[in-house]
Amino acid sequence: MHDRPRVPTLSLTRLVLADGRNVDLTELRLTPTYGGPESYPCRPVNDLRIRELLHTAARMSPTVPVHLIPPPREYPDQYAGAFGPVETLPRVACVGRFSSTPLAPARDPLAHRSGLTVIWFQPTTRVPDPYDTDPAALRDVDWTTLARDYEVEDPPYGP
Repeated sequence: MHDRPRVPTLSLTRLVLADGRNVDLTELRLTPTYGGPESYPCRPVNDLRIRELLHTAARMSPTVPVHLIPPPREYPDQYAGAFGPVETLPRVACVGRFSSTPLAPARDPLAHRSGLTVIWFQPTTRVPDPYDTDPAALRDVDWTTLARDYEVEDPPYGP
């Protein structure tokens, strides 16, 4: 797909942002938030997991910005472990590449797109649905401030 960037890519889904802009989800990576014995749910482990996701997202799309939607953190009534109180994040960590029409209206929409990689957490492995209001934080992304234009000839998402 990256060797022939002029070929249209298949969108996994299309979302309409709160400002009315249509954005296409072109790639989605879902991983469990916790996995293995080193994944005790606490603030230090959660912060490390978020840093890992930011690093992964930057490698996934080196020429477009990365945006983290701050995850909801819950504090269940459980005994604190060696690393402090239990703090949980939603079960599924998501890294998604989104694209849309160019930000600059003067740019040719056939030769330019705008892009943004977004990290968010959700309770299920479900792909965001264009008609569902559940991923509300996704719809509230300020695309015009966070995204960046790129030329279609230059793939925005690394090799």
